[in-house]
Formats: sequence, structure tokens, C-alpha cells
Amino acid sequence: MAMGKILSSGPILLFLLYLVALVSLPADAAVKRYQFDVQVKNVSRLCHAKPIVTVNGMFPGPTIYARDGDRVVINVTNYAQYNMSIHWHGLKQFRNGWADGPAYITQCPIQNGNSYTYDFNVTGQKGTLWWHAHIFWLRATVYGAIVIMPKQGTPFPFPQPYRETNIGLPPTTSDAHTINGKPGPLFPCSEKHTFAMEVEQGKTYLLRIINAALNDELFFAVAGHNMTVVEIDAVYTKPFTTQAILIAPGQTTNVLVQANQAPGRYFMAARPFMDAPLTVDNKTATAILQYKGIPNTVLPILPKLPLPNDTAFALSYNAKLRSLDSPLYPANVPLKVDRRLFYTIGLGINPCPTCLNGTRLTASLNNITFVMPHIGLLQAHYFNIKGVYTADFPDRPPQPFNYTGAPLTANLGTTSGTRLSKIAFNSTVELVLQDTNLLTVESHPFHLHGYNFFVVGTGIGNFDPAKDPAKFNLVDPPERNTVGVPTGGWTAIRFRADNPGVWFMHCHLELHTGWGLKTAFV
Repeated sequence: MAMGKILSSGPILLFLLYLVALVSLPADAAVKRYQFDVQVKNVSRLCHAKPIVTVNGMFPGPTIYARDGDRVVINVTNYAQYNMSIHWHGLKQFRNGWADGPAYITQCPIQNGNSYTYDFNVTGQKGTLWWHAHIFWLRATVYGAIVIMPKQGTPFPFPQPYRETNIGLPPTTSDAHTINGKPGPLFPCSEKHTFAMEVEQGKTYLLRIINAALNDELFFAVAGHNMTVVEIDAVYTKPFTTQAILIAPGQTTNVLVQANQAPGRYFMAARPFMDAPLTVDNKTATAILQYKGIPNTVLPILPKLPLPNDTAFALSYNAKLRSLDSPLYPANVPLKVDRRLFYTIGLGINPCPTCLNGTRLTASLNNITFVMPHIGLLQAHYFNIKGVYTADFPDRPPQPFNYTGAPLTANLGTTSGTRLSKIAFNSTVELVLQDTNLLTVESHPFHLHGYNFFVVGTGIGNFDPAKDPAKFNLVDPPERNTVGVPTGGWTAIRFRADNPGVWFMHCHLELHTGWGLKTAFV
């Protein structure tokens, strides 16, 4: 299932939801081949039609199916008038950065009329990931699910579901969020634009939930039904039951839902979480879970979602996430740290003679606003092309301050540059991401390409290097590829730098990425 939203003056974003019987999954094979044709298509939503960029004419795009150990070959042909590149979000791409996809980081974009073939192996991964455009804002409509099944004969470490479903979830506020490209009947002209999933009494269903929205963290719930979380970002978790989940842009979550309630029609619903003083589209997107034999005339029941600013629920939910840490699925947390990094996340205001009022908003890490190069960073690294980037990104901010104190509105200029951090191969890295109150505090979902990492600690306020590490979870912390830094707080992650190349790291809020909230590791 994919969740997203419809913009009033831009593209459409969504929350993907697909229903696939387990018995119909493709047979095990060594090579899975796909053809992606990028093309513009008119799509009708909210009482009018508009042109959007699609893959194979589909919105959301096609689902990639593979098994752990498969080779996947995807030829992308661009028939749209925009440059295009596609990122396979969460796939580790071991020693294969050329297939990672972010434009000007690991490849030049695919121009109109041209093709590019992504060729990669799925190694040691299983679960739900996703793919999306990685240039400008085109991922608003260019995205889809990746479903990786375990090797043949390897069961899930939780009860086998009867069926499974994909569900996917931007700077004007959008007109609507969507679930699998459809906003649901709470919006005008949308009765027929509603995703419905039929279930049978007593059976268990696996929902694969993807937040594909450009700029919103989302709550998701199913009316009258509990959900059991069993996986995040294609990593199995210790199962726990919840009435709602929180999912940030770029993240995936798998949940089991038992059809054990009175037969009827129940809304599945998603709406944003925002605990900072910022405007968001707070409308609720809906889909329908419908018991077999129940007529469509029965009115669905709405779930009770957390309030849009329910910080307590967000923190308590994330605290429940733990790696499975079993003999088959161990949590190999780095216990010894070779390199400690501390990055502050901030907003800034830089001079801009052509902009309104002569200034523009920027975003930065350690006060550096990242400038995108015109030559791919991986190409520059591999062929030793000088002048494309410098490997001098600072390990900590230029000047310590009270990061989350009273709002700071003076001296907000940032330094611009294409500066990367050089990491020794096979070294272990601890990175603390610290939100700041430069203009305002805000939550930031950070995605690291090429790696999973362990979220060993998080907190509200300023990170204290003398006291906070003692509270780190080094036994079974959640392992993922995208993590939310809490509003006015910090998050600590650890990983081993065992995948050579150039790997992008950025905020998955598309607005902030465009403002320069990004960097890369060499």
C-alpha cells in the first residue's frame, strides 16, 4: 500500500496499496527482467484531469517482485520531456553504486528518448522496499513497490498470512493524500477513486505499507482492527500490536491484520503527523477493508487516528521498534566505533538577488548547504576527476550552540559547497543527527543510500555526549535505511562502512532536499 497526496499546483503523491494472493507470486527465478517506459499520462482525480509522469502508464507504477539471491535487470526508457533517474530505495547495491539511481550522484539522468539499464543483485535482503524517481520532484508520481520474498523454503518468522497487500502514502499543501493513487470517498468526485480490499472472516492479511509522500509523516490505522508490526524497511522486527502506526517519507512497514471483527466495511485511513508550527494538509485519505459478502451500501466505520500533533504517541511508537535479533536474523550492532560524527540540521536564509525580498530559504548540515554537481559524484570519484567535489565535510558543526533552545533568527547564512565526508573502508561509524531551532524545529526523515543502519538512540533536546550514550540500545535496536529525527531532538545511528563507493545521505522531505539538506559519503 502506498500513501501520498495530490498537489493543488503540482503532481500527485501517494500511499501504495496492492492486493496480491501469495499463490500468484512469480516462481523462483535467477533473473527478473522489467521494462519501465516513463511517459506522461492524463489522470482524473478530484473532479478534473491533469497530466502526470507515470511508468508504463500506471499510477502507482508496477511492483518489482524478486527473491533473496535474484538478479534484477530493469531497462528504463524515458519518453517524458523531463530528465529521469530511478532509485531502488533500501537495496544495498553491494559494490554496485552505478545502479543506485540518484541523479548527479551515481549517474547522469536519462534524457528524453534515451534508455538506461539498472542491473543489480538482491543479496541478503527480504521484505518490502520501494523504487522512486530521484530527480527534482518527479517521485511525486513516479514510484512503486519492491517485494522481496525469502529464498525458496525459508518461511516468514511470523504466522503465514492468507494474503498480502501493498499500501503506499508534499510546497503548496496538497489537495488530498491518496492510498494507492486514490483519495477515497471523503473527497469530492472520489467515490470511484477509492481503493477497496476484500477480506474473509477469520483470515490474516499482510499489509505492505510504503510512505511515498513528498513531505509528510503519516499516521495509518484500520478501523476496529489492531495491527501487528512485523517488519520495517525490509528488516524483521519483534512483533508488537498497535492500533495505529507512524511512518515517515521513505519508510516501509509490514503489519498483520486479522479479519476477526463483525463483518462490515471499515475505513483504512492516513493523515499527517506534524508537531512543529508549520502548515500541512491535514485531510484524511481513506481506503476500505470490506468483508466478503457485505454490500457496498453499508457505510464504513472511521478509525480513531492519533491527533496530528500527538508527539507522545510518535515517541512511544518508535520506542517499541526492535530488531528481531534471533539466531537466523541477528542484530550485528557495531560495539566499537572508529569514527564519531555529529551533524546539525538547520534552516538558513541566503542572499538571492533574483528572489522575492532578495533572499531565499536554505537548509544545511553543519551549516553547509549542499550544491549538486554537474558530473556524477561516483563518476568523479572512480575516474579521479578533479574539481567536482571536496572530501572535507566537517565531522561536527563549526560552532557549538544551544541547538534546541529559543528560536534563532539572526546570522542565518550558510556556506554552500559540494563537500563530502571520506570514510575508511570497513570502519564503523556513529552519526548523531541533531535537529536545531534555526527559524524553527522540525522532524526530518534521513535516508542513507547503500546501507542499513542501527538506530541506537534518540531523544528530545540537545544530545549530551557525556550521558546519552549510556542509554543506547546496543542489543536489539531497530535496523533500517530511513530514520526520523524527532522535532527538537536527536537520533544516533551506527553502521559499518563495508560498501565502497559514493553514497548519498539526505532528508527525505523533498522540499528540504531541494533546499540543500543533503551530503554524501565516499
